[in-house]
Amino acid sequence: MKKKALHQFTVLLEDWIPKDASIAIAVGQKYVYYRVGTHDIHLKEGQTVQASSLACRIIQKRQKLDSLMDNTLYGTPYFGIGYPIEIEGQPAALVVILPPNYHVLKNGPFRYLTGKKDEDWSPIPIEKVMYMESLQKKTWFYADDEQYSTTYTLKNLHLRLPDSFIRIHRSYIVNISFIQRISRDITSSFILILKDSTELPVSQTYMNEVRKILGF
Repeated sequence: MKKKALHQFTVLLEDWIPKDASIAIAVGQKYVYYRVGTHDIHLKEGQTVQASSLACRIIQKRQKLDSLMDNTLYGTPYFGIGYPIEIEGQPAALVVILPPNYHVLKNGPFRYLTGKKDEDWSPIPIEKVMYMESLQKKTWFYADDEQYSTTYTLKNLHLRLPDSFIRIHRSYIVNISFIQRISRDITSSFILILKDSTELPVSQTYMNEVRKILGF
């Protein structure tokens, strides 16, 4: 299909696609169209569709998908909404590319976080959550001396948490309100001691951001 025809196809969708979105169309193993919007992930027409990309998953599963994508594939994180389409008889994908905080702006920050303990689910006010942890391929959060599991990943949680939460490690997000003091360990890295005496490490990756936010 010629580029002009592909562009006309996307124009028909402008009523429901955000005007600042980038749009990519993939057919088979190649991207055949890319319209740059405000959030540009620098795709190129003719570029190979990578196996872990949103477009690849849509073509394989033939269903609408949305996902927060990190910077592993294209160097720029984004929130993608993809739709299965067909072009000249071939399975294809149309991917709407938006800023990574798009779903935060759309849905707002969490007010409650529903967690599972044993076989029960409980909605916990977000201000009561002390910290969150990624452990053994699951995500956990801690509130009122109880441990709960959640279906969200830390990455998705981080984008929808209020400003009182800070990412300190690939495995931890902490509620600043529960930090009692900040110390150094023998390697000169920071350790956060929480009000219940829990100790959480601050990794080098997040060190500068933690110091900037907490102002020390």
